Amino acid sequence: MNLRRLDVLLLVVLVTARVRIDTLADMSAPRPVETIRQIGWLAGLLSPGAWKLLEDWLTDPLSLLLISVTFTLVLAHVVVDLFQPAGDAPAPRVFRAKLALVFAIIGTTVIVQSLYLVGLRHVTGPAAYTHDGGVIQTEETIKFILQGKNPYVEDYTKTPMAEWGLDLRTALYHYPYLPWTFLFSTPFYLLSNVLIGWYDQRFVYLLLFVVMLALASRLSAHPTARLVLVMTLGLNPIMGSDVIFGQNDSFVLFWLVATLFALTRRHRLATPAALVLFALACASKPTAWFFAPFIFLYIWRRDAAASPASWRALIVRWLPFIVPFVVIVLPFVLWDPANFYDDVWAWSAGTSPTAYQIRGWGLSNFVLALNLVPSRLAYFPFWAPELLICAPLLAVTAWRQWRENTLANIAWHSAVLLFAFAYTSRFLNENYLGFIVGLLALGLCAAEPSARE
Repeated sequence: MNLRRLDVLLLVVLVTARVRIDTLADMSAPRPVETIRQIGWLAGLLSPGAWKLLEDWLTDPLSLLLISVTFTLVLAHVVVDLFQPAGDAPAPRVFRAKLALVFAIIGTTVIVQSLYLVGLRHVTGPAAYTHDGGVIQTEETIKFILQGKNPYVEDYTKTPMAEWGLDLRTALYHYPYLPWTFLFSTPFYLLSNVLIGWYDQRFVYLLLFVVMLALASRLSAHPTARLVLVMTLGLNPIMGSDVIFGQNDSFVLFWLVATLFALTRRHRLATPAALVLFALACASKPTAWFFAPFIFLYIWRRDAAASPASWRALIVRWLPFIVPFVVIVLPFVLWDPANFYDDVWAWSAGTSPTAYQIRGWGLSNFVLALNLVPSRLAYFPFWAPELLICAPLLAVTAWRQWRENTLANIAWHSAVLLFAFAYTSRFLNENYLGFIVGLLALGLCAAEPSARE
């Protein structure tokens, strides 16, 4: 097997999947040409005849041209690979050319498409071409905060989120994300409104997405591993769609990648910085919590091997995590403990009066198929299979982390634990699988500082 060509095969597969998913989505919800042409300068990009000739095949005319540009870049990557010398790693010039092409492909398939939908939303309405929770609801929480209102108490029935289209919309009564999501975004909201007069939450997600990819490209010394990691994170078919429509998993993944990146630095402040970054991840969304046992084991095991310390010294060492997490989260807990708990935990656990529905791609479908609940909104004790599967799995992965204490294993073990938890929970939505793919890619490709240097 010729593993040195792995990046070429993976790129072709990921881009083909990315493009096909986007075109299928566009076929189910077409983008009218008359709407596209309302976005100022886009209308003049093509002649009237060209607009007509490019219509009615899989997607809109501009997206078709982007697809052609994308496959031009893919073909260039394949051709560049022909100049790769024999051996496991490409020559520096070949690697740099390949990496530049991968970033360009991510630009045409994810970044430009995201900005395209931002523009379409701006000329259409706040509930169009976007995600309900990651964009619409988060924007509304920023407005609530600026008005001095508690986003965990307010409902969203009188916001644009109410116009966003699915049945069983219990999310209108809950904000399930943690405060750092909207606190970090608030300055960008204010700045954007000053500069251009309006705001889209994807501005923040796209900025962090690009920085995350740049950091990820430094997490390994092996050129092929770097290419594989960047293209898997950037062209992941599910997470790519999440970025385009504005789900917030890439926001959480940024803080986790930044945490791993900080841990690769050889500097006395590297570990405190990593703990601060991880605190911000944990203060964003509970999916980051699955990193916690392995991050803490990694640092404890590594530092104990270097210089055994007392429990008091260990607690002091964890303060860079404890302080920012408490400062961000505790005020909202104290503001209204019952509503905070109901939004962040009870809604997804099914114990809230207006709980999230049973759905997804996991164990929940068997519960529905066997008629074990009267409705999708009813309570079912998913905690039992979660405990039965995840408790021994946590013990095994923690033991493996202790025995083989690497950065890659932090990501790999957290992906395994999160996958098991999400599978046995009330819902396994597709965005969780995109997030898990990202963690697995980090677990495959990330390297220790010594291996990198």
